[in-house]
Amino acid sequence: MNTRLSWNRVVRNLFLHKPLLPVVIALSDETHKYEVTVNWKHDTVGELKIAGKPDIQVASPPEFDGPEGITSPEDMFVSSATACFMTTFVAFSNKMRFEFKTFSCKGEGTLERVEKGFEFTKIVLETTVKVGSSDLKKKAERALELAGKYCLVSNSMKCETEHINKVEVA
Repeated sequence: MNTRLSWNRVVRNLFLHKPLLPVVIALSDETHKYEVTVNWKHDTVGELKIAGKPDIQVASPPEFDGPEGITSPEDMFVSSATACFMTTFVAFSNKMRFEFKTFSCKGEGTLERVEKGFEFTKIVLETTVKVGSSDLKKKAERALELAGKYCLVSNSMKCETEHINKVEVA
């Protein structure tokens, strides 16, 4: 019996079916640190500073007596899951060597009162990807599946993340 797998079979199973081996996009073996500073300005408003990037005005959301029109930590929590899902999808599409025409992801977080205050209990990411041909549809579906599995931000959150994915041929 030949126990050696052909490369084509491994790749086919990896990207079109369930993987034979664990899939991880290796960034590096290093530890990465991300630093931010927030400085209080007035009321519930502050200024978030990230070196080398534009400052972001932040505040409590209006539901918690914050002003309208300013980004809240709750907005950023859901945004971080949404943006990470996108970048993870792009990484897998590059690794799988296929191009897509558009990617759009709408994130919605559910914040609920629990025993110790409020916490996010669920994030729903509703994603639509458009590809140029029907042969790319399975690859895009697989890349979305892998992005959901390996998104490091969602994996770091304690709330459930639900994915509603749709791939269309444009």
